Amino acid sequence: MAWLVVHVDADSNSAEPLSDALLDAGALSVETADADAGTAAEWPVFGEPGADTTRRWTRSRVTALFPGNANLDACLRPALTAAGLPPSLPFRVERLEDRDWVRATQSQFVPVRVSRRIWVVPSWHAPPDATAINLVIDPGLAFGTGTHPTTRLALHWLEAHVRGGETVIDYGCGSGILAIAALRLGAARAYGVDIDEQALLAARHNAMQNRVTAQLVSAADELPGTAALVVANILANPLVVLAPVLARLTAHGGRLALSGILAGQADEVGAAYHRWVDMDVVEQDEEWVLLSGIRKSP
Repeated sequence: MAWLVVHVDADSNSAEPLSDALLDAGALSVETADADAGTAAEWPVFGEPGADTTRRWTRSRVTALFPGNANLDACLRPALTAAGLPPSLPFRVERLEDRDWVRATQSQFVPVRVSRRIWVVPSWHAPPDATAINLVIDPGLAFGTGTHPTTRLALHWLEAHVRGGETVIDYGCGSGILAIAALRLGAARAYGVDIDEQALLAARHNAMQNRVTAQLVSAADELPGTAALVVANILANPLVVLAPVLARLTAHGGRLALSGILAGQADEVGAAYHRWVDMDVVEQDEEWVLLSGIRKSP
């Protein structure tokens, strides 16, 4: 069996009515995403304290899945009209063939060499270098498989600054890869903090696979005390909002690292932390940068 995947870009006020209309027209599923994701115009939507929960994406990409034999003209045009959009609005269609999805997914994830010492290895692969620090991370519901530049930047930073015996906080831990890496590099304790319970479940699974004990807590719960090393691999806008929180978690004289930042966003993010930390770009990978600095004394 095959499916048809339809992508429509619309203004954000129309995204929800269009999603409902597509489901009424026979779509099997519908998802909405930021049409500008991965660019400087993106607007990540998170639940951090102080975040603007009323602002919407400027442009939304609505993606609908239809049966392979669906008459898209008969389905899509009335749905556009019902959502108050012109029936001539452009859309893009992909044909999705049936396959062994487990095998197809696994084939996309192979061991990744992050540095001379660190590899990220899916559980179904043998480590290419048995003497390396092999982080066993499976793709799942949480971000952080070691393949994205922002994760590589954060791993490089941890490798450079974990000397042994430190306490490390990974804020926005996702898959838990950074907290796990910190422990494998010699940290005494590592805390992973996230707002997503599914991410915390994935992080617990990955910690067990790596035979380490990471303290994984919800951002809504009481957070741990300060740490010598704090790293947050999120995105620029939530990092700006979280500046007081992350500064408070960083011990005086400790180091703070921020990843998930496009090069053009570095000045804005750095300015949000200037009261507590003088942040500098210490590494760049493709269009992404990592900011780091030392927490000022009171």
